[in-house]
Amino acid sequence: MDTTPSALLRVLLPKLPFVAKTALWHTLWLSPTSSKWDLRTEVTVNIIRSLLDSPGPTPLSEQQRWSLKDPGIKGPMWISKVTLPKPEEDDIRSVLVDAIETLKGAGGVYTTPAVLSVEAEWTGYRANVRHDRPRLDLSEAQHYQRLINEVTSPVTLIYLHGGAHYMMDPSSHRIPVSRLAHLTNGRCLSVRYRLTPQDPFPCALLDAFQTYLSLLYPPPGSFHEPVAAKNIVLAGDSAGGNLALALVQLILEINRSSTRESLAFHGQSIEFPLPLPAGVASSSPWTDLSRCMPSILSNAQYDYLPPPKGPDTVSRFPHDDIWPTDPPRGDLYCDLSMLGHPLVSPLAAKDWSKSCPMFFSCGEEMLADEGKAVASLAAKQGVTVVWEQYEAMPHCFPLLFEHLEAGRRGFKNWAAFCSKVATGSDDEEETRLETNGTWYAAKTCKETAVDVRSLALCSREEVAERMGSAIHARMQGKEGETKILPKL
Repeated sequence: MDTTPSALLRVLLPKLPFVAKTALWHTLWLSPTSSKWDLRTEVTVNIIRSLLDSPGPTPLSEQQRWSLKDPGIKGPMWISKVTLPKPEEDDIRSVLVDAIETLKGAGGVYTTPAVLSVEAEWTGYRANVRHDRPRLDLSEAQHYQRLINEVTSPVTLIYLHGGAHYMMDPSSHRIPVSRLAHLTNGRCLSVRYRLTPQDPFPCALLDAFQTYLSLLYPPPGSFHEPVAAKNIVLAGDSAGGNLALALVQLILEINRSSTRESLAFHGQSIEFPLPLPAGVASSSPWTDLSRCMPSILSNAQYDYLPPPKGPDTVSRFPHDDIWPTDPPRGDLYCDLSMLGHPLVSPLAAKDWSKSCPMFFSCGEEMLADEGKAVASLAAKQGVTVVWEQYEAMPHCFPLLFEHLEAGRRGFKNWAAFCSKVATGSDDEEETRLETNGTWYAAKTCKETAVDVRSLALCSREEVAERMGSAIHARMQGKEGETKILPKL
């Protein structure tokens, strides 16, 4: 992502009158969020909102190119770029397709993806350097060794970035990922999964699955040694949280329904059941691509994401060289017939039993209700779930508002969960984790305990009905093509 001063100036300069108006309204207590936010948060959220809710978004290809601009590597981070080679065997694709078919029931259209090599970045914390310190001129293997030299914990995160499935990559998330590495004293493997609309579902999920197996069973030539599942956490924000939860659901489904006894991977035979990671940790996960839950509208005042348009103002992306697809598709990520599939929208998953522990962090945001529904169901089915919600905070606030106590607390607790579940300690007291939920008040972060099992505002039947109605509306052309992102 281009965050150079000149690029930011081009975006912000036309917004100066809007910024002045926002500041005036906040100062005079005329804004509905004046009592919840400080001035910096008010201005930041309103600027992002004005960019995202532009009446004329730029073509997808331009948005994608802008988000993929590499800002460079500098400061307190180690980055080692790697390519995880594709296996000669086709087993990982076969078990993925089997799971998709088992879960989808009647109907549902998707394209079986090719198995490709996956690019990723090993990320670690580089201590005692200034933020403008340039990257050392070393080989990638040497960078990895320097990274490992500073790692003091077995915690290993697979990080799946956000960006609505069609934007961003590891380069855009280096700062928060290196911060997670710092707080866990561990290392992160940030995945450059395939983006839509060029590579729709299940391409990104296959890349995430291949990455996980590559940590457990390293391909020849890998920098890393085998990593035990008990030391791996799947982490992600927004669409990355979607992929992390979908990967857990995929592993659960393979273990539930596969008739295989093993799968072949780079000449190795991996016996079933597949090991689950130590945990899954998500920040504002996007678990419902149908966008059917009440908070999509009721929490809009605290968020910068654009709410669904009315029937007379349906959101459409301008046509360019990547959109619409051939044949046309109603959603960027998948065919509309797949929006209710559990591996597309984890909200639709019926069975989380035997899952690894889960961490959810969200604001009082538009995606809150769908996260509550997933967390509540999993807790009812015996999964250890840690739920945190922060009053009046927007989508992915820990990545954006480090200056706020809520942002700092949210990020610290995110990392603390990863450390707790993935240290691999044999000390039960050290690793014991119980289901718990917390509501954090605006500004003060005063804590109030909440019952995770009672979080869901809708029954499972109501959720299914809502999703069905939302998908039907999409098929009738009464809703837009996905979350509309910046006009830049």
